[in-house]
Amino acid sequence: MAKARTKPIQWLLVTVLALGFTQGFAQDWPAEPPAEAPADWGPVSLNLEEIEYPWPVHYLDLRRYGQKMLMAYMDIPPTGSANGQTIFWQHGHNFYSEPYQESFRRLTAAGFRVIAVDRIGYGKSSKPLIPYNFNFVAANMKALMDELGIEQVAAVGHSMGGMVVSRFSMLYPENVTHVAMVNQIGLSDSRQSRTWRDPLASDPATPSYQSVLRGHRRYYPRDWPPAHLEYVRRQYGQTLSGDYPRYARVRAMVSDMLYNDPVVYDWQHIETKALVIGGEEDDLADDFVARVNHVHSELPNSALHLYPEIGHNPQVEIPDQFHADLIRFLLSDPNEPASEWR
Repeated sequence: MAKARTKPIQWLLVTVLALGFTQGFAQDWPAEPPAEAPADWGPVSLNLEEIEYPWPVHYLDLRRYGQKMLMAYMDIPPTGSANGQTIFWQHGHNFYSEPYQESFRRLTAAGFRVIAVDRIGYGKSSKPLIPYNFNFVAANMKALMDELGIEQVAAVGHSMGGMVVSRFSMLYPENVTHVAMVNQIGLSDSRQSRTWRDPLASDPATPSYQSVLRGHRRYYPRDWPPAHLEYVRRQYGQTLSGDYPRYARVRAMVSDMLYNDPVVYDWQHIETKALVIGGEEDDLADDFVARVNHVHSELPNSALHLYPEIGHNPQVEIPDQFHADLIRFLLSDPNEPASEWR
């Protein structure tokens, strides 16, 4: 049984200082990240209690694997003339819903209602130690749709979120009008190249500031967006929390589903109108262009749209072009071939 409720939290709109994945915060960030973590960077809570989201946060009560869980989400109404469509947005592995707020502003201005979740294990949601898999994630998506009385959505997923919407579109085709996979990861079955390793065989190491920063640097092949340093601060700050050792084990279990539950066999069964979109210069996958061309060839009804010289986060690097293209696809007739979305 799932039930939605709202936790009382204080919230405010932040001032937008940069477009795309990053946005303004209460300070100016340096043009380049510092070599060492600033001395005033303190711990950040694992459930981001001190991080304000720009819209009210609601919680869906779930009971999975015999445990009670809370899945945080924002239900963002259109600010432009409503077009009657709802977008279900799925975030990437190193993030949660709040960092995509500029995308949500652009989509709601275009008339869409946006449902943006923090998946279980991320952001403000519960972080249980369970065997994570994409069926579990897709079932939670469907539970939220049922709770909100939403019959159909356009499913948009960035990075690991692309894997989520792949599985969701395969399992619940009648509930998806469009699916967009933005710089999706999980483009191959890694079980074919390495054997399984127990993610909890030993306590995961605590990452350094430099290793956290390197992970974020990979998203941007050229210009570093200064406001993105806020997400480095948050992720590094969580390693300073006294609860981090347990959280690291949760992260290890979440990451393990990339190996245990590939979605590469899902694409051939997705009849929904699909868009494979992203920056060509994505450093998160070897031979990214060839791999996404394979995704496109596997999908029965898809279009491929790649941006030269752009990396893993096109919504940051080229926000105007990316969002215009995405919106045009999502507004296209779901019954027309994907090849005609332009």
